[in-house]
Amino acid sequence: MDLYKNRSASDVLTKKISEISKSLGEVKLCHVCGTHEHVITHYGIRALLPENIQVISGPGCPVCVTTQGEIEAAVKIAEKGAIVTTYGDMIRVPSKHSLSDAKASGLDIRLVYSINDSINLALSNSDKKIVHFAIGFETTSPTTAVAVLNSPDNFYVISAHRIIPPAMDLLLSSGKINIAGFIDPGHVSTIIGTKPYEPISNKFKIPQVICGFEPNDILMGIYLLLKQIKEKRAEVENEYVRGVRKEGNPKAQKLMEKVFEPFDIRWRGFPSIPGSGLSLRKEFSNKDAYKEFNIEIEDIPEEKECSCPEVLRAEKIPRECPLFGNICTPQNPKGPCMVSREGACYISFKYEKSFR
Repeated sequence: MDLYKNRSASDVLTKKISEISKSLGEVKLCHVCGTHEHVITHYGIRALLPENIQVISGPGCPVCVTTQGEIEAAVKIAEKGAIVTTYGDMIRVPSKHSLSDAKASGLDIRLVYSINDSINLALSNSDKKIVHFAIGFETTSPTTAVAVLNSPDNFYVISAHRIIPPAMDLLLSSGKINIAGFIDPGHVSTIIGTKPYEPISNKFKIPQVICGFEPNDILMGIYLLLKQIKEKRAEVENEYVRGVRKEGNPKAQKLMEKVFEPFDIRWRGFPSIPGSGLSLRKEFSNKDAYKEFNIEIEDIPEEKECSCPEVLRAEKIPRECPLFGNICTPQNPKGPCMVSREGACYISFKYEKSFR
């Protein structure tokens, strides 16, 4: 039987976690991956943990961290006559002018399943400017890079890509939450490897474990983190050895470096995070929708009632938001965390009957 789905292995790991936790005080672990949150919540992993061990969700949902200013920019570009393509979750995010409302008003905003669909649209509509609203972390940015290198002249990109390690650094630097260890994202790590996390462990003396996506991956990751904490170590361990190499994916990294350069950008709920965004390099400015349509990103204040910013900063759990499950539901979302299937609020609403 597969170790990562083996019930007896789960029992052994749970017992090991319980045993090692007895020698520790209150421990708060943080992950930054929507898929990890889905696995943790769907399989009730929090309910298996001792009372003094808590796993909280951070900014791991790319749809959720995209700002209202970027959404507004996409709407303005559509108002200038371009066909704007995006993914299903992104179109429903509430904003000053949501993409859904803009589409309903007659603007040409279309849903696609991949950036290749957008390129094919550009190839078949040579008289139109096609703009793809590109979101995601290091996992999806290489695909956008390939598209930029191989797209027709009438294809452009709104780059809303972000990179994870700078956000992790900011979470720790803020001092607002006492994070004892990070469960690092598996998908991102297949691209970047283990090295980009090492400066965080060195700077903050904090343990990290890269985890896969089976329940036992998460349990093993939690155990390894607690073991590091007990032994007063601060290292980057790779539990997801079947998917992540130390060097990551060099080919994907070279594509990213060729097309993008880091820049400072706001995340929803965060101030500007240095070096956390990916903008098109100067030599690819002919593909940059911001430049082509002379659009800048506005700084639009967050909705005061919605707790998505605090959830993304790992300062609240979804059920601590006064709107959760009452005014705000997946059918009537008030914030992005209830829209995206990687959003903590959506996942909590779908799977959890109670939340410790």
